[in-house]
Amino acid sequence: MTLLFIGDVVGAPGRKALRVLLPKLRAQCRVDVVIANGENSAGGSGITQETASEIFAAGVDIVTSGDHLWDQKEVNELLLKEPRFVRPINYPPGTLGQGSTVWQRQGLPSVGVINAQGRSFMPSLENPFVLVPAEVERLRRITPIILLDMHAEATSEKIAMARMLDGEVSAVIGTHTHVQTADEQIFPGGTAFLCDAGFTGPHESVLGREIEPIIRRFRTCTPQRFAVAKGHVKLQGALIRVNPETGKALGIQRVSESLPEGGNSGDS
Repeated sequence: MTLLFIGDVVGAPGRKALRVLLPKLRAQCRVDVVIANGENSAGGSGITQETASEIFAAGVDIVTSGDHLWDQKEVNELLLKEPRFVRPINYPPGTLGQGSTVWQRQGLPSVGVINAQGRSFMPSLENPFVLVPAEVERLRRITPIILLDMHAEATSEKIAMARMLDGEVSAVIGTHTHVQTADEQIFPGGTAFLCDAGFTGPHESVLGREIEPIIRRFRTCTPQRFAVAKGHVKLQGALIRVNPETGKALGIQRVSESLPEGGNSGDS
């Protein structure tokens, strides 16, 4: 079974990259299920029902999120009504939405997807190192194929989570930093790992935003408007091959595909 995880989708350029590049990737790599982090899909910050609908229409099956979850008020509709949308599991009890879901399609094994948020250099949430193992145990009663989107700033936090879950989940893929790492590997217990999937959006930028305002912010320490950039749009992420019977990873490969010239979009 082949899973494709797509790194943080940034604004209209990222959504366009999905529309243009994802159908070809799904066909060429015989992808069974696509998971994408969509927390930056609305104007580069947050997610709405409209941007989520675009992402699903492009061929994504499950959308995860992170610390920008609440940046758009329309997210409440997603949290209340969309079973394919997952927020970090370590919000307090009673928070809208779900921290995991099970994807199912006729003729294919089911896949559990968990979203968790780190706590180092991030907003304070409940401890994911306590909550995630309990959720993994619950999901393993349904399916051995489980992917965790670990949305965190600290590389140590992502690696420690993956090491703790080695042999219990199929893959732990990091998000949030928007910089694709070169440490893809399969741990001894059979868990695939990548510290950061990168991001899907304009790479002639600073993490998807226009360059000059961010330089001005660093030079002057004054507020600036960080608009979504336009140039050199890429789709980034990871392909994970999984044994459907055991849930063990058989392979992991980084993905970085460029949108053809002339296909870039500067809309938010």
